[in-house]
Amino acid sequence: MSLSLATRPSLWSTVELQKHTDYRGNLCVVEGGHHVPFEIARCYHLFDVPSGSSRAGHAHKRLWQLFVAISGSFSLHLDDGFSVEVINLNRPHLGILVQPGVWRVLDDFSGGAVCLVYASEIYDESDYIRTYDDFLAYKAKGKNRK
Repeated sequence: MSLSLATRPSLWSTVELQKHTDYRGNLCVVEGGHHVPFEIARCYHLFDVPSGSSRAGHAHKRLWQLFVAISGSFSLHLDDGFSVEVINLNRPHLGILVQPGVWRVLDDFSGGAVCLVYASEIYDESDYIRTYDDFLAYKAKGKNRK
């Protein structure tokens, strides 16, 4: 079952990035602690994802992330252990802010798609929940419930 972002408290939300437009084109700005509720510790991007492939397939215990489609499009599947929502990202001035405690899968990448991710922490393997069964057990313990 998928519930609207507007009708329930959520571990994810849409963020409209600050966009500056003039005759030279568009520029978007993301500043840690201002446009996202965390200091940005790491940025990375996914590109050249083969057709039919998926990325992620995990959750985090502490990490916040902002996902942005800076080129092309892809789908972001978000699962808080109680409901699932699939969001198609295809506009470079809109992002999805994901809090800890959310299972995420990215798929359906268009040709030339680039997914940019801003993260609140540097890479730490101990922060990952790698299997869906472990994720459900983590949520059953009351972790990151909203």
